Amino acid sequence: MKKRILTDTFFTIVMMAAATLFSFVFFHFGNKNSANITIIYTLALIIAALKTSGYLYGAVSAVFCVVAVNYFFSYPYFKFNFTLAGYPLTFIGMLAISLITSTTTTALKRQRQAIAEREKALMEADKEKLRANLLRAVSHDLRTPLTGIIGSSSSYLENYRDLSETERTELMANIKEDSEWLLNMVENLLTVTRIQDNSQNKVKKTLEVVEEVVSEAIQRLQKRHPGVKIKVNMPNNFLMLPMDPTLIEQVLINLMENAFVHSESTEPVELTICEQEDNVLFRVRDFGKGISEQQMPGLFEGQQPGSTTTDGYKGIGIGLTICKTIILAHGGTITASNHEKGADFIFTLPKEKEDSDNA
Repeated sequence: MKKRILTDTFFTIVMMAAATLFSFVFFHFGNKNSANITIIYTLALIIAALKTSGYLYGAVSAVFCVVAVNYFFSYPYFKFNFTLAGYPLTFIGMLAISLITSTTTTALKRQRQAIAEREKALMEADKEKLRANLLRAVSHDLRTPLTGIIGSSSSYLENYRDLSETERTELMANIKEDSEWLLNMVENLLTVTRIQDNSQNKVKKTLEVVEEVVSEAIQRLQKRHPGVKIKVNMPNNFLMLPMDPTLIEQVLINLMENAFVHSESTEPVELTICEQEDNVLFRVRDFGKGISEQQMPGLFEGQQPGSTTTDGYKGIGIGLTICKTIILAHGGTITASNHEKGADFIFTLPKEKEDSDNA
């Protein structure tokens, strides 16, 4: 509060001093027309009323403007003459301008504050909803792979001598698969935590080469799934985009992995990148069974009715919830739909300048 008072006082003094300086220049090096001086002070008055809080600074500025015009720029110069014709009217006019400007500005500031508070409340509600969905999904999904690991390891230890080499290998492969899935889910959850630790749910962006981010995501996915085939369609021009590359790689991996695992198709997964006027569009397309009507409404909320689990490796809920969180934090959009031969997942990233995000 004290800082605000000092700032408003300083700003008002600077505006009045600047108006006086300009007025001296125009008056003494021009045609000594006091009407021009009144215009300069009126503009300074409006700016002071707009940029300060409350009515006090505008009213004080109005008094100063009238007194300054009277003392510096009305004959006899550098003397007060309150008997000038129209003097009261000038004072009342400037005071009215300051009060109207201050009233309008105060109302606009209150309106902006109310809108900001409402948006903040909605953002907090969305964050709480996301946390609840993730908690519900995680509590369910952790149980499935942990049960599998415990079951496979118990069978391995208790029946080691009775198991064939093939059976032992199969049990160890199951343990490895479930462990990798758990690790993947932990990485996803850490990603959400990384975003939500930021009070504005924003991410720090840097200009990245889209082709390099896509290539890195595909390489990471192929290490996890050696048999996956990805067909990439990209623009011929060199494309750079402000983003957090690690997070966008996670989105691409989640979407391509879902397409590979759940499509149950031998066709390659298609990744298409299109440059649009204000954003860049990424589309991951599979050629499988598509998305059921039951799954579609809660697809990005971690809620998958009728599915045995909800994560990106065993199911599709948590992975898509992570994707939505990341894309929204980048200021983009993400949607899902079916086409004639499978499913499409499309997300966009804005092409705004890096500075606008880090301001």
